Amino acid sequence: MYLWNKPDWPAFTWDEPSLTKLLVHVSHQQGRLLGKMEAIGFELRSEAHLRTLTEDVVKSSQIEGENLEPNQVRSSIARRLGMDVGGLVNSGRNVDGVVEMMLDATGNYAEALTEERLFAWHASLFPTGRSGMNKIRVGNWRDDSSGPMQVISGPIGREKVRYQAPPAGRLPDEMATFLNWFEQPGDIDPLLTAGLAHLWFVTIHPFDDGNGRIARAIADMAFARAEKTDQRFYSMSAQIRQQHKSYYDILEQTQKSELDVTQWQNWFLSCLLSAIEGAQETLSTVLSKARFWERFAKEPLNERQIKILNRLLDGFEGKLTTSKWAKIAKCSQDTAHRDILNLIDRGALQKESAGGRSTSYSVVIE
Repeated sequence: MYLWNKPDWPAFTWDEPSLTKLLVHVSHQQGRLLGKMEAIGFELRSEAHLRTLTEDVVKSSQIEGENLEPNQVRSSIARRLGMDVGGLVNSGRNVDGVVEMMLDATGNYAEALTEERLFAWHASLFPTGRSGMNKIRVGNWRDDSSGPMQVISGPIGREKVRYQAPPAGRLPDEMATFLNWFEQPGDIDPLLTAGLAHLWFVTIHPFDDGNGRIARAIADMAFARAEKTDQRFYSMSAQIRQQHKSYYDILEQTQKSELDVTQWQNWFLSCLLSAIEGAQETLSTVLSKARFWERFAKEPLNERQIKILNRLLDGFEGKLTTSKWAKIAKCSQDTAHRDILNLIDRGALQKESAGGRSTSYSVVIE
């Protein structure tokens, strides 16, 4: 029997006293992080927001086995937020759809979560009406026409059913109950509301595909409501991606147990704490980037140099070589080499130890 088979479904319970110490600690760390971000100023806060949202979208998709190009995600977010950042690239419909869903969830957090809004999110995730090669019902609840909704893992011929969702005929009532609760959760702590919303939604599993991504967006919406800000500075999806095995294990364990979800809430809070602590790296990177540009504020750089340096500071994949510089900056290799030598002389770049054809360069952060 699954959770939704229980006679008292969905009357979830948990042992709040056993969660109190962790809950207080997570809330304290959350408040400290928001305080630090408030103190760094609007521009740096916006940069941290952009970095966090980019990571959130990329990692949430990776959990479902879809690898989005980070530069496309970053560019899509920046354009929609009206941010003047360098190095923007074109983004595909699949990227724009995920970004639109996430920005609606966190940017318009005060607006009611409704059936129609969820349908719009789902349609934005699957603009072609397909999940991979399979045609799916887009912007509507699943109908189970091809059999019950099951979460299956394992190689072909040795598949294992990890979970089976409620029959499609129950979805209108199930989702109406969920949405009514989400808008009026009572006196539940906001962080526990986020954890329960995530679990409850994926347990109902109302769509043919995209349930995990939408569940994580709903949790982010709950965080935004609790913090009363549309800016995100920590990524729960990135942390879940790091802990994906334990994530699926605790989900399966919880969905096959009783309506006491204390263990799930404990796991969710612990994961959230790690996400908040991991945000210190984002803050450190943003401040390092700001200090870097302060060094060259009075020294003019050409557009090519600014573009490539921003790429390096935002997390350049692989090694920067003269040929890569020329390709990205759309210039000759001779011009690229002169740009690089100029930046080495200024102390902005350094040559890596490997020489010859393997010669590469990295940015100098003080």
